[in-house]
Amino acid sequence: VDDLHGTPVADPYRWLEDVADPDVRGWMRAQDQFAREQLAALPGQAALRKRLAELLYIDAVSAPIRRGGRVFYTRRHRDREKPVYYVKDGEAGEERVLIDPNTLSPDGSVSVHGIFPSRDGRLVAYKLSRNNADASILQIRDLDAGRDLADLIDNARYAAPSWTPDGRGFYYVWLPSDPAIPPSDLPGHAEVRYHRVGDPGPDDVVLAHATGDASRFVGVHLARDGRWLFITHQHGWNRTDVFYKDLSEAPGAASDDVHAPPGFRPLIAGQPAIYDVIAWRGAFYVHTDEGAPRYRVFKVDPARPARADWHEIVAEQSATLEGAQIVGDRLVLSYLRDAHSELAIHDLAGAPLGRIDLPGLGTTSGLIGEPDDPRAYYHYTSFTQPDQIYETDLHRGESRLWREVEVPVDTSQFTVEQVRYPSKDGTPISMFLVRRRDLALDGRRPTLLYGYGGFNVSLTPGFSARAVAWVEQGGVYAVPNLRGGGEYGEDWHRAGMREHKQNTFDDFAAAAEWLIANRYTDADHLAIYGGSNGGLLVGAAMTQRPELVRAVVCAVPLLDMVRYTKVGAGRTWIPEYGDPDLAPEFAWLYAYSPYHHVPEDRPLPALLMLAADSDDRVDPMHARKFTAAVQHVSDRPAWLRVEVNAGHGGADMTQQTIAREADALAFLQRELGD
Repeated sequence: VDDLHGTPVADPYRWLEDVADPDVRGWMRAQDQFAREQLAALPGQAALRKRLAELLYIDAVSAPIRRGGRVFYTRRHRDREKPVYYVKDGEAGEERVLIDPNTLSPDGSVSVHGIFPSRDGRLVAYKLSRNNADASILQIRDLDAGRDLADLIDNARYAAPSWTPDGRGFYYVWLPSDPAIPPSDLPGHAEVRYHRVGDPGPDDVVLAHATGDASRFVGVHLARDGRWLFITHQHGWNRTDVFYKDLSEAPGAASDDVHAPPGFRPLIAGQPAIYDVIAWRGAFYVHTDEGAPRYRVFKVDPARPARADWHEIVAEQSATLEGAQIVGDRLVLSYLRDAHSELAIHDLAGAPLGRIDLPGLGTTSGLIGEPDDPRAYYHYTSFTQPDQIYETDLHRGESRLWREVEVPVDTSQFTVEQVRYPSKDGTPISMFLVRRRDLALDGRRPTLLYGYGGFNVSLTPGFSARAVAWVEQGGVYAVPNLRGGGEYGEDWHRAGMREHKQNTFDDFAAAAEWLIANRYTDADHLAIYGGSNGGLLVGAAMTQRPELVRAVVCAVPLLDMVRYTKVGAGRTWIPEYGDPDLAPEFAWLYAYSPYHHVPEDRPLPALLMLAADSDDRVDPMHARKFTAAVQHVSDRPAWLRVEVNAGHGGADMTQQTIAREADALAFLQRELGD
């Protein structure tokens, strides 16, 4: 029992935090073995695995990226576990393998965490990770020579190389490898470096030293013309500081901003808003929620960068402006209207030129293209439409289906509704519902309620093998747009973060109540599913309102909100949740911390906890401690399944995804069955 700010806080499973302890490792092995034995014996497993394999082992290709005369893309193969990276010399060139992650390790434990081609397409930087963890190394492949260079950059967890126009080097974010630095403090040690191709990684030039602040995410980006270099400090998910440097000038005087890297000037700093900057043709384009919770766009003359001289070219709209980009000398605006995507095209002065018509109420993430080329690509998906790739020409205003993904499912049998329901405080919340058209609602339909509600993340319509398998067997799949997400702008996000986090949990509970009241289901046939921040969500729902649900799938969660900052990447989330070291913030964190509020006087739902052995983002101690606490008081199953060779996002092998999802759905079917 700790005394925290005058409050006695019990922590009976503190010993389960130390994964190096042989007793903890033995406990984990026993828990995982028991869970897998129970899951393997569940009826329906074979059918679920077969159906999920049909849905996930498919042929598909990504939208292409053009660099120089080369084209880069990934291709999924129905007979391989991981997507393969390909390259072609021009549109009509012969397809050849760039990197095949399936061949990098005998057990599939080595993953590719992104490729970064140089502007001329001659070199490709790529990140390798073991067990799909965030920790990565960076290598460079020379495509003309057909081999990897000796360059090797370790500790590239946050690296996203930004190449110079001549391809001689790139800027990136580097982390130290000192084991004495706690993982939760690593972001405060991030440095911005420049790597010159051919040099050893340790010799790279440091442009910006560590901030010492673990709550700041550091980023770096070089403008396409190579003149403007930007360094960003992201404070959580609702504030950005932007510093810039004109590389064509001689070194200037030092800035009076104490956080500005040497030689950099603050474009905007210290303001409680998000800023994304694009430099193109002698101007900066700034996408921001400053004074506009649903975002707007400014145009800035670099010769007059003072905030008072910024010129608004796109005003705030009723829809949420998720992003802005420049493609083909056009300003492409990605909107969310009522949690589904729209694409608008404006000229560089902000005047509207038209829209790109999407196939329906679904999701896209903007265009993939170049600022000087009108050809671009975009993907589109919905609850009933697998991801498709479209090609567009912004000058001609034409779009066509470029690649169609075929999945063996007849989604015409499904129906999708978007409903609204009142939360506890009366706030209207939207929710998507997916079910079979012929499904009669008798108040007892197995219903799976999936949520997230945090970090400005939007849950929008998207094709899901999990949802298809559930709906085909007569279930209802429900996805609410909770406060804390980004569907309705920054005000919506702030209404579900820090001291307002309870709103997110109330929104989720109200969704369950609405589903029951409107005879979709009842408490004995309702399950909830969430991962990461969504794991916190379902953990809070399970401990606060256990009478509403029968079963819970909780994946890679954070659940001990008193000690979350001490492990994994926890300190980086202080701006989102609050700091338990500060008495007022500890009070709201402890008030809902699921681990500390497992009820002993009420029946709990059945629990399937999904953890990953190499999760270096959310420490698996949360899953271990909470599972132990639930097992201590509950008469219903509380099983801990530990994924091997897997990071926070799970394993990247299709067979492991199938096994995990089949286990989760079989568990839910068992619990919700009559």
